[in-house]
Amino acid sequence: MSTRASAGRYARALLDVVIREDRPEQVEQELTALADLFAGNPELQKVLTSPAVSVTAKRGIVESIVSRAAPSPMLARLMLMLAERDRLALLPELAASYRERLMEHRRIVRADVTTAVPLSPERVAQFEQRLAAATGGRVMLTTAVDPSLIGGVVARVGGTVYDGSIATQLARMRERLEQAR
Repeated sequence: MSTRASAGRYARALLDVVIREDRPEQVEQELTALADLFAGNPELQKVLTSPAVSVTAKRGIVESIVSRAAPSPMLARLMLMLAERDRLALLPELAASYRERLMEHRRIVRADVTTAVPLSPERVAQFEQRLAAATGGRVMLTTAVDPSLIGGVVARVGGTVYDGSIATQLARMRERLEQAR
């Protein structure tokens, strides 16, 4: 089984449990902090993922980290379980998967909008409203500028791309004219 699938299973189980406690955002912050600690400290990462270090030693290190970080009890238990199963390498993917699942649970859709010129705050708000109406959820919108679009908008909502750029429309016209020859 891939590490992504394993991380997804752990994330789903953690989210299911913390939703009952009504603190999923707090756990997300704590999990992200632990993943950042892991990613930001190569020596710690090397020790916790090395097969040469015993599971007992890894559990001791994790217990020390957990006692100082004081995460929620469910997250502390999960960290200790990952140490016991020698699965601490999953932590970065686990944090990302948990974040995605939490957004799904809260019905928040991530959308990226790229335009040829910067959007005013009013236009950004209009895009958020339209995308929220189209998706049926709240929208977390990020904007970017790409002058090569010439005009129009390219919106990525989840895995779907809506390309209404002038550059794409011109390319399609060129293809049709070439095919007509």
